Amino acid sequence: MAKGRDTKPSWRHVDADGQVLGRMAVEISRVLMGKHKPTYTPHVDTGDFVVVTNATKVRVTGRKTETMHYDRYTYYPGGYKEIPFSRVMAKHPERIITEAVRRMLPKTAMGRTMLKKLKVYRGEDHPHTAQQPKPWLTA
Repeated sequence: MAKGRDTKPSWRHVDADGQVLGRMAVEISRVLMGKHKPTYTPHVDTGDFVVVTNATKVRVTGRKTETMHYDRYTYYPGGYKEIPFSRVMAKHPERIITEAVRRMLPKTAMGRTMLKKLKVYRGEDHPHTAQQPKPWLTA
């Protein structure tokens, strides 16, 4: 069993260029949870940090660009909104990857801390070069 103080997270870099959204999100969530390590312990955050670049170049299969939408509720009467995938992709492509990964993580306080270790950027550049992230999931 791993102890929280004994774990040392490393940094991973994922290039989303040409990657399928769902398949990439599964691998990212595995790394964030620490399931790729032999020291995985369910009640301890043993995962690594993940830096995702080129969020604008992620792809989806089928007709998801036309049919998929993101739900929002403003907590006012009649405040339910459906935002189409294409509009979210145009304005905030980082949110698409973040939401896909968030839905695959545990719905607990530990899941929220795991999600904070995900850094998503729309272009090639990221400010985490000092951490020397290792490449992961390159196309």
